[in-house]
Formats: sequence, C-alpha cells, structure tokens
Amino acid sequence: MARSVVNLEKNMSLDHLGSSLYEALRKVFRASVVDEATVKELVHDVQKALLQADVNVKLVLDISKRIEERALKEKVPPGISRREHVIKVVYEELTRFLGDKPTPIKMEPGKRRIIMLVGIQGSGKTTAAAKLARYFQKRGLKSAVICADTFRPGAYAQLQQLVNRINVPLYGDLKTKDPIKVVAEGLNQFSEKDVVIVDTSGRHKEEQELIKEMKMLERSIKPDEVMLVIDGTIGQQALVQAKAFNEATPIGSILVTKLDGSARGGGALSAVAATGAPIKFIGTGEKTEDVEAFVPSRFVGRLLGMGDLETLLDKVREAEITVPEKKAKAILSGKFTLTDMYEQFEAMKGMGTFKKLMNLIPGMSYKIPDEMLNTAEGRLEKWRVMIQSMTPAEKDNPKIFNASRMKRVARGSGTSEKEVKELLKQYVMMRRMLKTMRRQKKLPFFGKGLPVDLK
Repeated sequence: MARSVVNLEKNMSLDHLGSSLYEALRKVFRASVVDEATVKELVHDVQKALLQADVNVKLVLDISKRIEERALKEKVPPGISRREHVIKVVYEELTRFLGDKPTPIKMEPGKRRIIMLVGIQGSGKTTAAAKLARYFQKRGLKSAVICADTFRPGAYAQLQQLVNRINVPLYGDLKTKDPIKVVAEGLNQFSEKDVVIVDTSGRHKEEQELIKEMKMLERSIKPDEVMLVIDGTIGQQALVQAKAFNEATPIGSILVTKLDGSARGGGALSAVAATGAPIKFIGTGEKTEDVEAFVPSRFVGRLLGMGDLETLLDKVREAEITVPEKKAKAILSGKFTLTDMYEQFEAMKGMGTFKKLMNLIPGMSYKIPDEMLNTAEGRLEKWRVMIQSMTPAEKDNPKIFNASRMKRVARGSGTSEKEVKELLKQYVMMRRMLKTMRRQKKLPFFGKGLPVDLK
C-alpha cells in the first residue's frame, strides 16, 4: 500500500499535513457506513499525508498498520459509534508516535537546574536559549543564560541582544576559547538562579573535535538535562543527527524549532523515535515569546482540527492585563477610552497571531481562509499604530476629534483619514457593547480580574 505514495513530493508544511489529516477524517464522518473499505481508505490517506510531511517510511508503515489493526479488530467501547472509535484510534496512535505523555522539566524556586543545549550550527539554538529563559521567567523562576559558544564569532553579541529585551542576565567571556572555564565561572556567578541555560557551540556530526568538546563539557558541568535543538525544516536528516548526538552525549529531551507552519516537521519529529528522548518544547515563530511546552495530545488535536483550548487558556493567562474592579466599573459605565482599547490590542498581540489563535479553537483551524486572517491581523496592527500617534487628550476623549486631528493622526501613522474614521467607528461600537453589558453586571474578557462581579 505504501509503495504508491513513497515517491510523492516531500515538501508539505505542518499546516498542509494538518489539513490533509483533517480531510481524511472528514471522509470518515461523511461515509454512510464505516466498513473495511472506509478504514483502508483512511489509512491510505494518513500514510500519504505523513510521507509527504517527510516522516520516516518505516515509522509511517508502523503507525498505519496499528491504526488499521485497531480500527478493524478492536471491540468498539460502549457509548460510542464505530465512526467515533476510528477517529479515536487515529488520534491515539498519532499521539503515541509523538511521545504519548508530556514530560515537563521539573523546576522549583531555590533549587537550581542547568539545561545544556546542543545541536548543529544554524538549528536556532542561540535563539532557543533566550526563548527558554523567557519561558521560565514568565513562570516566576529566576533564569540566566551562559554563552559557552566560543567557536562562532558573534554568538555572544546575538545572545546579548536577545536577553537584553527580556531582562535576563547573561555570562560570557570573549577573551577565552575554553568553554569549560566560561561555564564554570558563569555557574559560580549564577548560583542564586533557579534555571541556567547553557548555549554551546554548534556542532555537526562529522566535526569530531567539537563532539569531543561537547562530551567534556557535559562531564564537567553535569547538567540536569541535555536538550537537543533540531531545526524543524531539515526533514529526515534529523534522524541521523539525533543518533549522532545521542551516541556522544545521552539526550534528555528535544526542542524542535521553526514549527510555525512552514516547516517539514515530520522528519524532525521522527527524531524522537531515534533517541527515545521526548520532545519537551517546540518553537512556533521568530519572537522570544514563540516557544511552548510540547504536549503530544494537544499537538495532534491541533493537527486534526480538534483545537487546543488548554493552550489557548494558557496564552490568555500569559497575556493578562490586570483591570482593577474600579476601572472595570468605569468602563462598563461608558468611560472606555482609546487607551483602554489599545491595552486590549496589546494583550491580543501578546497571545500570538490570529492564525495561531484560530488553530487552538476546535473546528476553526481549517475553516477560515488565510487571506481573511491576514487582513484582520493587518487591520489590528494599523489601529495600534494610529492610537500610538494620538495625543493623551485624544485617547482619553475621542469626541474632540475633528478633520484636522484625523489628518494629523493619519499622517503620523502612515494611514489614511478613512482608516482613522474606521478606527473611531469601531471604538464607538465597542463602547456601546460594553455599556450594554452593564445590565449583566459582569465584564467577560478583560484580563486577570475577569469576569468582574459588579453586584
């Protein structure tokens, strides 16, 4: 069955993989009867989608075999239909392939953890170091970064630029080429930190000297975890890479970068099977905030169009803006300013792009055209810039706007007067909507204090 699809073009993005799997499951939902022929067609479609996403052929055959056997031979549990059972089998087998259960890194304040990042040059390791530092920082842990990359020119400068944005301390020594000495001094300086991320030199499986250095570094600093950073765009080369690194230094976990919908992520995800190490984090974009703990069941849910409400709620919490009850009451009574509106735009921006948010909502990920999402994204960004171009008086009292003020804001924000009018119109509509909520005596979505009980 696999022979006919092995030679298909292997350049499928994760978005394409997800939509292909989603369509395969829709066929099952639409089928008048779920019989052996329906299951075999589903298995064929799943095989085709995975192979196009660059998943290792042997792994694809193993997954499809298990899906077919379970779907046809397992007794359907009471309370669900055969159709639902088949969908459940696909979901469970894909989740099992990616690691089944999440394996979070155990962190606790006051007990320092050292994470040593390894990987080839260009995998996104340096950026990943800053992302992880930010990830733990947002969870109340004191994080720090050590630049042990004494091989690549500019590594320290790149890290310094990244950590300065998030106010995380960095240690490095441009005068020495000895990474073991650099790490020892850095760990001594960061003795009071909760988590220390060590960024090492980029290595290739053929660079024996660098591999030797990595072994010595691991034995010297005895990290709590060695994390392999893999570029999600390299396809099946990830298998070879993961094996080479694991033979040199046992890999505790994997972070896959560039899984933002444009990567051939199947091959990189296959690295898990090669090392037995779980994926603990995935990079979902270029910003320092764009990293998330990898939970296989959530990831598969998103791929299959089932959404991921837990991650959505996590993003809402991370982007929270505390609105005191007194201010919430003022907003509901009509004292809603453009400054308040701007704060909500900033909160939404912190949660990620519209497309990412839609992927987290069940049934929405493959239903809204990209063009529509991009248009909405662009409009919100323009509105943010317009509000930034206004005076404090205009933000607090939009009623004072006249033709000359609109013209000035349009010129200052690089937009048109028509677009400024549209923003003000949306503001008026939003203020009216909030006033109508006064009767409900609750403010449904304004950050931490929500819902705010106004009784």
